Amino acid sequence: MRIEVIGLEKFPEIKSGDKLSKIIIETCKKNSIQLRNNDIIVISQKIISKSENQIINISTIKPTSYAKKIALRLKKDPRVIEVILSESEEVIRISDSVIITKTKHGFICANSGVDNSNISEGLILLLPKDPDKSALEIRNEIKKELTIDIAVIITDSFGRPWRNGQVDIAIGTSGIEMIKDYRGLEDKYGNKLQATEIAIIDELSAAAELVKGKTDQIPIAIIRNYIYKKNDKPIKQIIRDKNTDLFL
Repeated sequence: MRIEVIGLEKFPEIKSGDKLSKIIIETCKKNSIQLRNNDIIVISQKIISKSENQIINISTIKPTSYAKKIALRLKKDPRVIEVILSESEEVIRISDSVIITKTKHGFICANSGVDNSNISEGLILLLPKDPDKSALEIRNEIKKELTIDIAVIITDSFGRPWRNGQVDIAIGTSGIEMIKDYRGLEDKYGNKLQATEIAIIDELSAAAELVKGKTDQIPIAIIRNYIYKKNDKPIKQIIRDKNTDLFL
């Protein structure tokens, strides 16, 4: 099997209300790329959030005393801390540099996914309200326009227990089976696999980041020739249950 990972260059700056499906199709034409049936479009969360106006001007935020206390410890703007707390369902850990939270989506990540990179000073980006819905809408609009069926993955950068560095993982998806389950199958020695489930959705997300980067202004990658099963299960399927999570 040979898989292509194609970075979509010449992508314009996204504004609130922009129709991403239309812009993706137009930018593919600029890059002389013709979208094909079963292509996987991998989209960085930031442009989803921008198009959906998931943007806050920190000058409008009034921090609580609790946010001010944490901000003093972390040496951060208390207004940003207030937004991080308001976007969380639960605070998991507070270190001397970061807040680990469980977001309203169920993701456990740094700072509730709140980010102030690649956006004008004084503004901060929130995660999309419903990344699965965003992915489905883009998929359906491209399907209607080009009469092809694709898959869409929305990604963000997350850290990992016991490992330095970050990787892109999926936070929303449409049209692709997220986990490849090998349980019950036999390896070449006849051993029955007991626990092997491969998170292909995250592997594809990480592969796409290799051509997107964080400073190259390439927020979208197209993965081509990967054979996958169709599925529309919600992203929460891939979130480990708290009762089986050894890190909580």
